[in-house]
Amino acid sequence: MNSQFIQGIQFDWNNLDEDSYVRDIQAFQGLETLKFSKPVTFFVGENGSGKSTLLEAIAVAHGFNPEGGTKNYVFSTYDEYPELCDAIRLSKGYRKEKWGYFLRAESFYNVATQEEQYADIAHPSAEYHKQSHGESFLALVHDNFGANGLYLLDEPEAALSPQRQLTLLWEIVRCVKEGSQFIIATHSPILLGIPDAEICCFDKGAVHRCSYEETASYQITELFINHREEVLKNLLVNQN
Repeated sequence: MNSQFIQGIQFDWNNLDEDSYVRDIQAFQGLETLKFSKPVTFFVGENGSGKSTLLEAIAVAHGFNPEGGTKNYVFSTYDEYPELCDAIRLSKGYRKEKWGYFLRAESFYNVATQEEQYADIAHPSAEYHKQSHGESFLALVHDNFGANGLYLLDEPEAALSPQRQLTLLWEIVRCVKEGSQFIIATHSPILLGIPDAEICCFDKGAVHRCSYEETASYQITELFINHREEVLKNLLVNQN
């Protein structure tokens, strides 16, 4: 039985403006449904492939602030409506999450600032701005990730060293064992290694499932590590 909080997405492209840029994204061509059957789903693909666009649409459709945070965060530093929201409908499961968080690496500074403004005596600020970027990311994970939660993460590895990515991996698996669901857009071959995760590839046509070894993140990293000198020679041969 599928026990995920968000079990899938249905797309109705008739609800999207004819001139919307979303219609030009190759990964969405002909896509009608996308199902989530595992507690961890990864979105992978090249920059501009549409993975963050879909993740943001899912977050907003589920009630999160477009810039990130919990559902209690209501603020905007850049007024831009996620157009894809008009074309999707979430299929929700029989369970209701107890907590949730939408983490966007690119807007984390704004969320950390807003967190300070929301603080009061009963809820003191975590003071993320007083920590390094990576330390603040992990502090946020520690403060907000727990059992029976729904967590949407957009490139969470951006501020983390490889070692800290392993720490985040451990935290994700811990939460999964306690009933949580994660949908993550990432380029990290470390995070992608989470056991039994499903991987949705946004490259080479419409969104489709792929294995860990088929991801570009794994293949390019493996190629560079095992054939570094040859890769650099070919890459830099025409550079003046």
